Amino acid sequence: MPDYIPNVRLRAWRNENRLTRAEMADRINATPIGIAERLTCDEERVRRWEAGEVRWPRTPYRLALTQLTGLEPEALGFSQTKQTGSGLIEARVIPADALRAEADLYGTMELAQQLQASDVGTGTLDALAEAVDLLCRAYPVVPAGTLRDRTQKRLAQITRLLAGRLTLDQHRELLVITGWLTALLGCVHYDLGEREEAETARRAAFEMGRQVGHGELMGWAHEMSAWFALVEGRYEDVVTAARMGQAVAGTSSAMVQLTLQEARGLARIGDRREADRALTRGAEVLNGLPFPENPDHHFVFDHSKWVFYAATCYTWLADDDRAEEHARETIQMHTRPDGTSNAPMRIADAHIDLGIVHARRGDLDAAVDHGMAAFDIDRRSLTDLVHRAGDLDHVLRQRYRREALTAEFHDRFVTVRRALAARRPDLLD
Repeated sequence: MPDYIPNVRLRAWRNENRLTRAEMADRINATPIGIAERLTCDEERVRRWEAGEVRWPRTPYRLALTQLTGLEPEALGFSQTKQTGSGLIEARVIPADALRAEADLYGTMELAQQLQASDVGTGTLDALAEAVDLLCRAYPVVPAGTLRDRTQKRLAQITRLLAGRLTLDQHRELLVITGWLTALLGCVHYDLGEREEAETARRAAFEMGRQVGHGELMGWAHEMSAWFALVEGRYEDVVTAARMGQAVAGTSSAMVQLTLQEARGLARIGDRREADRALTRGAEVLNGLPFPENPDHHFVFDHSKWVFYAATCYTWLADDDRAEEHARETIQMHTRPDGTSNAPMRIADAHIDLGIVHARRGDLDAAVDHGMAAFDIDRRSLTDLVHRAGDLDHVLRQRYRREALTAEFHDRFVTVRRALAARRPDLLD
């Protein structure tokens, strides 16, 4: 058992306010965020926080704690670090470091020798799974071209192992590992505007999942299809693909993502009631999943991603108050103290959502400021940016056609759009 470091700050706050653990749990549930998120904090959860067994509570609990105490999580003794079995604290690998960690893993002599062997041992499979995990965690921040090249190289190395001597269990596990890597490659291809390559990889990932009966992998393949359709304006296809994926994904991150994609497709076609239902279903599944150790993993869904998706859904549904609330929370959650971001694409989209909300409310200056902020963010993919910026451009030109600021934003939008057109003319028909 690890030697947990007790959270003395949280315990001190509770004692100073003369609350039992049960009373503190009840007050957390009664905060505005606790009511909105239907929190079910109890005495045992507070005990685990104070014992140091949970170093960083899930987002809704952090927000509820801040509302209750008036203090940020760090001031209450929480930390975004991971505790080792020896009781020491080590910093969690952040996405920007994941690619280097993956390279270091492959650079070991032991793994290099194993990759040349005809027999695959458990250690090799564990190392490969870890390498793929690191690549998936690099997705939010590593340039798409860099990640594509690295992923293709690793995929070629791993695929060679499938021709070696494998047990049935090893073959199945290697297919799953290859399937995840292929799904990641498909996402990166699409970010780069390589539509045919993306679809080929998506189909291959689905087939690997189908061969081994891996519902979540098949679910993510369907989710990619929904994503492609959303960007390409095929909103009925978004809903269809998302529902097909939900039929196989099981209780998983893929299921949550699929319900949110369904909600986005429904929001695009203006079906408010069904979109709200899909958002609620996604939140219910998410609340039943354990908090992920590495929420930056591309194929992992956590509360921050739900907030991000909900912001866009509410924007499309013209529910401006909720859209603004969720967009601002997205920016807050993904902005580091030094102003940099661990999820630049999400922040850019959140600025677009805020721009649309301000445009509807008659604040042209704020609308264009947020739109320009989205363009200024160093994000990996132009595809989604052009898709979302087009929404804001449409609103501005519809409401403020003769304004100089509208023309300024439109010129910037056209410049970015032309940069994408060289790679993705199919999106701009």
